[in-house]
This record gives sequence, structure tokens and C-alpha cells, in this order.
Amino acid sequence: QVQLVESGGGLVQPGGSLRLSCVASGLTMDAYAIAWFRQAPGKEREGVSAISSSDGTKYYANSVKGRFTISRDNAKNMVYLQMNSLKPEDTAVYYCAAALGSSWYIWTASKDRTYDYWGQGTQVTVSS
Repeated sequence: QVQLVESGGGLVQPGGSLRLSCVASGLTMDAYAIAWFRQAPGKEREGVSAISSSDGTKYYANSVKGRFTISRDNAKNMVYLQMNSLKPEDTAVYYCAAALGSSWYIWTASKDRTYDYWGQGTQVTVSS
């Protein structure tokens, strides 16, 4: 049974940083592309960042470029999202998702239909 579990969310002031973690079980980590999505109240789910299974190709939404960094440690079955210079508009529930690497393409990285498995989410609140 595949399971993705996010952690690291919380309350942070504008300009602050958080690092989200996603641990995967029940799958061969290095065969899967992993993405981070977020959903704010009343808004559609948005693809924030993604990393390929093999060559390290990364996707970032324009809204987070230069502030967020995605990375992975296959030996630990972990994917991370380092979030710096956080803004109130980054407030959302953040989800990690997994897609088989052979069916992942950079031009569909932000589409939730690309991904087969989802975590339960972790809340990030940016507020003073």
C-alpha cells in the first residue's frame, strides 16, 4: 500500500522559512516523480513544484520561483520543499504527490491528473 506523509508545516511570519518533508512508503522511490501542490481556502489546487524520478528535472510555478527549492533523497524515501521569503499568499494546505517516472513530463508537472498517489497534506500559514 502506497503512503505519502507530509510534515513540516506550521505558522511563520512573512519573510520566514519552512522546510516541508514528504516520506513515501510502499513504492520504489527512485521510480517516481514527486510534486508539491497547495490549496488555499476557496481556491483551486495549484502545482507548486515537482522533481523527476531520474535526471533531476525540476518544475516551479512562477509564483514560487527563486523562493522555493525542491530536492529528494531516494535513500531515505524523502522529498523536501524548502520555502524561503514566505508571503501571506503562500498560506495553504500543501500536499505531496507521486507519479510513475515513465509517465511524467515537465509540461504536465503542474497538473494534478498526472499523479497517482497523494498525501493528506500539511498546513502552512504565513501571518504576522
